[in-house]
Amino acid sequence: MNYPDFFDAVPPISLYDPLAEFLGATEQGVLQYSYFDAVKLAGHSCPTVATAYWATYKALSALYSNSLPVRGDIRVEFRRRNEVGVTGVIANVVSMLTGAMSDSGFKGIGGRFDRRGRLFFAVAMQGEIRYTRLDTNQAVEIAFNPQRVPASPRLSELMEKCLSNTANHVDTAEFQQLWQERVRCILLDHGDDPEVFLVREGVAPLKLQFD
Repeated sequence: MNYPDFFDAVPPISLYDPLAEFLGATEQGVLQYSYFDAVKLAGHSCPTVATAYWATYKALSALYSNSLPVRGDIRVEFRRRNEVGVTGVIANVVSMLTGAMSDSGFKGIGGRFDRRGRLFFAVAMQGEIRYTRLDTNQAVEIAFNPQRVPASPRLSELMEKCLSNTANHVDTAEFQQLWQERVRCILLDHGDDPEVFLVREGVAPLKLQFD
């Protein structure tokens, strides 16, 4: 399966999943997700999918600095409603990575491994997503602004050609290359840029403002 080379340069997310260990899905319950896994879930690679993946990577790195994150033991809250903008797309990726589910999630086995009641929307906060460890109640909020990473001036023109079926194969290849180049820049060039991804630890209200 061919995909852009930079996918492999994005750091993976490793987690411990007690349900995976209990059922023998992986040795010692360790799971590893790559950016390409998020792409496969969404069916495409775009700034939104990249933002969802990297916001989760940064949040889990802050919450579990000295241990593996525990999948299924993390509550995730969104500032926006599920149907607003790209919130639902982001939530699908975040849910896969963290195991957090709403009432439709896995009900557990013998009172253990319940994944329900861990995914919420329209929660008051200053960031965009809040991640909380259920064992310690430690939380971080993530604010993100991928618009700080501009697209090529050529991109909108080429997209219009592709959508109207007037693009030739050179146009199509250039469009795809420029689209993925912006995704690469968000993840690899601006992954630690506080004007694109801002992490704040603690549950106190955040005072963040992006243009």
